[in-house]
Amino acid sequence: MAFNFQTFKTRTLTAIIFAAVMLSGLLINQWTFFILFSVIHFGCWIEYQKLVGLIEPAYKNISTVHKYGIMLLGWTFMLWMTDYSYKIGSIELREIGWLMLLIIAVLLLGKEIVFKKSLNEKVVGYSFLGLLYISLSWGLMIAISTRFDDPHIGTFGSSLLVILVIASIWINDTMAYIVGSLIGKTPLSKISPKKTWEGTIGGIILSMVVIGLFSLFVLKHLYYNILIIAFISAVTGTFGDLLESKLKRMADVKDSGNFMPGHGGFLDRFDSLLIATPFVWLFIKLFM
Repeated sequence: MAFNFQTFKTRTLTAIIFAAVMLSGLLINQWTFFILFSVIHFGCWIEYQKLVGLIEPAYKNISTVHKYGIMLLGWTFMLWMTDYSYKIGSIELREIGWLMLLIIAVLLLGKEIVFKKSLNEKVVGYSFLGLLYISLSWGLMIAISTRFDDPHIGTFGSSLLVILVIASIWINDTMAYIVGSLIGKTPLSKISPKKTWEGTIGGIILSMVVIGLFSLFVLKHLYYNILIIAFISAVTGTFGDLLESKLKRMADVKDSGNFMPGHGGFLDRFDSLLIATPFVWLFIKLFM
C-alpha cells in the first residue's frame, strides 16, 4: 500500500490533540477528570446505541426517554462513585448521584414496564448490557481515581493509577502490533484476523517491562502491584478490543464513529479500557 502523506498528517495531528486533551483532563484536577470521563461516557453510549440499532432494528425505535434516560442513569452511577473531594458547597456530589440514580431508575422502570403495553426483552436487555459495558466501567474508573497515598505503591496524585492502566493498554497495543508485524504467524481470533498470539504475548510482556521500568526509575522502587495492574490491563484490554470488533462485525461497520479523523470513534479508542477497568478495580479492591 502506497504511503499517503495526507492521511498520515491527519492521523498524527489528531493523535497529538487527543493526547493533549486526555492528559489535561487526567492531570489538572478532579473536576477536569470527571468532565473528561463524562464526555467519554456519553460518546460511548451514543455509538453503542447506533451499533445496537444496526444489530437489532427494534432498538432504533426506542423512545427519547429511554434513549437519553438510560445514558443519564449510567452517568448518575459515575456521580455516586465520586468521593468527598467532589463538592458543590457543602453537598457531596455522590449524595446527588445516589438520589438521581434512584429517581431516574424508578422513572425508567415505570416508563418501560408499567406504562407500556408490551415489553421488548431484547431492547431492554441491550440497554442493560450498555450499563454494564459502559457506565459500570466509567463509574469504577472514577472510583479508581479517588485512591490517594496507597502504601503499596507509594504516595502520588489520584490520577496515576488511571494513567498506568491507560499507558499499559496503549503500550500493549503498540507493541502487539510491532511484534505481530515482525514475527506473528498464529491468528489469535477469527473476530480480528490481524491479531496474532505472538503479537499478543509480546505486547503483554513488553507492556509489563515498560511499566516496571517506570516504577523502578520514576517511583524509585519496583512495586509488584503495578506490574500486576499492567498485566491485568494488557490481557483484559485485548479482550475488550475483540469484543468491540465483534460488535462492529455484527453491525457491519468498520468504525464505531468518526469523532477522531483517521482513528474512529469513542468505542474504537476506549474499547480496551472499558473491559480492563472493572478487573483493575476488583484487584485494587481485593488486594490493595
